[in-house]
Amino acid sequence: MASVLSTVVIDALDRELVADFWAAALGWDRWVDADGDLVVGDCSGDSSFVLLVLAVPDRKAAKNRLHFDLNPVGRDQAEELERLLSLGARRVDIGQGEPTWVVLADPEGNEFCLLAPRVERAGPPVT
Repeated sequence: MASVLSTVVIDALDRELVADFWAAALGWDRWVDADGDLVVGDCSGDSSFVLLVLAVPDRKAAKNRLHFDLNPVGRDQAEELERLLSLGARRVDIGQGEPTWVVLADPEGNEFCLLAPRVERAGPPVT
């Protein structure tokens, strides 16, 4: 058996701000675990991993080496873009040109992409 992705860690100066953004963006819950760490996860069981938001003393200094790609669920890309911007995301230019996706950053500058394909969820993801 191979390994299983269980946690993605996001470093943050303001872990509350970053956790609130990702919980709202993904429609997930957030809680503090037994170790005092701030966790963002899907309590419905539709996702097999959680985000762990850890406080760090320094700001992000360079482009992410890893980023999330988000697909709109139940709305088109333009509608989801407006929703994410209202939550605190901002557009960023990393030299991407004019692709079909939109490059954004969370409130602390962590880049992510909003893809064009709309996803309709009728059940668990297909594996």
